[in-house]
Amino acid sequence: DAINKGVNLTGYMAWSLLDNLEWSLGFSKRFGITHVNYQTQERTIKDSGLLYAEVIQTNGKVLDTL
Repeated sequence: DAINKGVNLTGYMAWSLLDNLEWSLGFSKRFGITHVNYQTQERTIKDSGLLYAEVIQTNGKVLDTL
């Protein structure tokens, strides 16, 4: 929609790929699109990461169905 309205939009990136240390909050808040189990270091894609993948795969068309 933004592009159709004339916004010069050429890309987008996720702010944080993995849950990680935040300077002001430590490990208490999780912002990434991939959950990190700090004990085992296992990574699991969160629902937001799966949606982001679908947005990329459909070139944003999936957003029309939300």
